[in-house]
Amino acid sequence: MILDSIKKTNDIKDVGAGDLDELAQEIRDFLIEKISRNGGHLGSNLGAVELTMALHLAADLPTDKIVWDVGHQSYTHKILTGRKDDFDTLRKFGGISGFPKRRESNCDAFDTGHSSTSISAGLGLVKARDLSGGDYGVYAVIGDGALTGGMAYEALNNAASLQTNYIIVLNDNNMSIAENVGGVSSYLQDIRTADAYRNFKMGLEDALNRLPGGSSVVDKLKKYKSSFKQLVVPGMFFEDMGITYLGPVDGHDIKAMVKVFGEARRYPKCVIVHVITQKGRGYAPAERHPARFHGAEPFDIETGLPAVNRTKANYTDVFSTVMLKLAERNDKVCAITAAMPDGTGLKRFSRRFPERFFDVGIAEEHAVTFAAGLAAGGFIPIVAIYSSFLQRAYDQIIHDVCIQDLPVVFAIDRAGIVGSDGETHQGIFDLSYMSTIPNMTIMAPKNKWEFSDMLKFAVKYGSPIAVRYPRGLAYDGLEEYRKPIIYGQSEMIYEESEIALLAVGSMVKVAEEVRMALKTEYGRHVTLVNARFVKPIDGEMVSYLAKQHSLIVTLEENVGTGGFGEHVREYADENHLDTDILVCCLPDDYVEHGNVNILAHEVGIDCGSIVEKIINR
Repeated sequence: MILDSIKKTNDIKDVGAGDLDELAQEIRDFLIEKISRNGGHLGSNLGAVELTMALHLAADLPTDKIVWDVGHQSYTHKILTGRKDDFDTLRKFGGISGFPKRRESNCDAFDTGHSSTSISAGLGLVKARDLSGGDYGVYAVIGDGALTGGMAYEALNNAASLQTNYIIVLNDNNMSIAENVGGVSSYLQDIRTADAYRNFKMGLEDALNRLPGGSSVVDKLKKYKSSFKQLVVPGMFFEDMGITYLGPVDGHDIKAMVKVFGEARRYPKCVIVHVITQKGRGYAPAERHPARFHGAEPFDIETGLPAVNRTKANYTDVFSTVMLKLAERNDKVCAITAAMPDGTGLKRFSRRFPERFFDVGIAEEHAVTFAAGLAAGGFIPIVAIYSSFLQRAYDQIIHDVCIQDLPVVFAIDRAGIVGSDGETHQGIFDLSYMSTIPNMTIMAPKNKWEFSDMLKFAVKYGSPIAVRYPRGLAYDGLEEYRKPIIYGQSEMIYEESEIALLAVGSMVKVAEEVRMALKTEYGRHVTLVNARFVKPIDGEMVSYLAKQHSLIVTLEENVGTGGFGEHVREYADENHLDTDILVCCLPDDYVEHGNVNILAHEVGIDCGSIVEKIINR
């Protein structure tokens, strides 16, 4: 196999031109085989195989720098930089990351995990290069879906004034995670279909170059190419900004891309190379269902179907079902997602209520302020965004929603430890950053029944409110405990004495296990309370527990600073409560990638770790 000859960075340069297509196929086969067993981002990586190979052929790594936007399409890059043999550990605890990591390789120029960042990061590397007197190349690879993010345009505006080389590679596959929406997508579609311009230009140049003196005519024509493009290609947005536009070029034609990258490297300014790729290329199920194979669980290669058939509903499924019921009962309920209709469970809503469904693209800040406008206009917007991504809209939550006390509901999906995607995707800060905001109410359900009740409560609440829930199967235990949701009140589940467990959301299930272990193994008397509300905390319940118990243990899947336990401790101090409080939370650190259960043990929030902390208190 040709792939076996790729042992280290730049080995691809020793592969013969006639063997590159075979190498691309071997890389695809390798990725499909590995991801089918271990899970990972398949569609985006299959689409970027030739693009990555062309970049590695054109660039001199690690001297030159490649910045991958989002970064989940960097698997081929990892293979070509000597990490092929580590792929059995991909996204596993202690193994290689599914995203670029500077600590992994000096060929990973910048850690990425969120969208629309590469142009800004690459521009910083360009300035660092120039200030230090370097001459290396900088390539920022960004998807067309990421161009819906405002940060990309802030960076483009800045890059347009450059008087030094900087190459932006626009990987255009008409997809982000779901199919792209909006004006940017329409604009790029116009460019993709402007074959008349591209074919005419190439044919004219070839014909003129064959005539005596024709090359000088070509040179003169090139001086007027911007004006010519304006007549043929719609808008030429990038050229109007002062950024040279090259393309579109076939993103699966390695020779053509190497040639255009070489041309781009000669410009003393910012250049955009527009590359057309196909998400999921080379694997029929991923080509047909690119959204399903964005972040794939292990699957059967022959059919493309998941290796494990899920029989129980997860929290996203519950959200999907409840959203339909809410919209049926109230025609003011609207749903908003930032390019994640499948991931957030809103696909069904979009089909049933298309006029009240809004996919704004990868633009979380806009999603929140757009929701504020809808709320100001008399509607009830439910904004479904992953915890990690909602961080990007912190300012908008404060200024546009909470200052005006608008009835926006935040459905915070993937809260807590999410696992294999690692530091950039763990939802471990939302309780902290949301609880700092006046007028914000925060709830977390213990099981799927309470999740449904909380969403119904939130829609009727009339002020900013967040419901945060974890990734994975929805807990269906404790069904008999379904006390009506009352603002600011927690729920007593088991009442005893000595030790009180005060748990938030997903940690109620863990608290059940802790309680049983303490009772059966140590003979302790243990109370269990479901906090329900993180803001405001139930001060009356905390005061009651303090009087009846010698130890209160708070349990949350959030960092300690600014978290639930810190607020409980602060309340106890302010009210001079005479009790010991043990805060069980995540450390104030970033949680790496790996299996959720392994990570929970590593950070000390699994049952065994918590029992040990209590016994050793």
